[in-house]
Amino acid sequence: FPADGFATLAEAQDWVQQFTEWYNHEHRHSALRYVTPSQRHNGEAKGILAQRREVFEAAKQRHPERWSGDIRKLSLPEIVHLNPERDPVPQAAGF
Repeated sequence: FPADGFATLAEAQDWVQQFTEWYNHEHRHSALRYVTPSQRHNGEAKGILAQRREVFEAAKQRHPERWSGDIRKLSLPEIVHLNPERDPVPQAAGF
């Protein structure tokens, strides 16, 4: 987001359009196991994650000494929240 804002409405709309394209088609989300929202939405994510699983498992077989446990979790979550609810932080006594 520009620190100085936008000069015109058209400039703001263009920025939002570009950001949305990047966010949905380029940015790999940690909550989606590092695939894009577009890949998840159009069904590509399962294949991508299956291929990653094969690569990780082959790497673990070739060099088991480099692994202290299982390979990383590579299944898609059922639900992804934009802003998940968090437990409130308890207040310290006396505040």
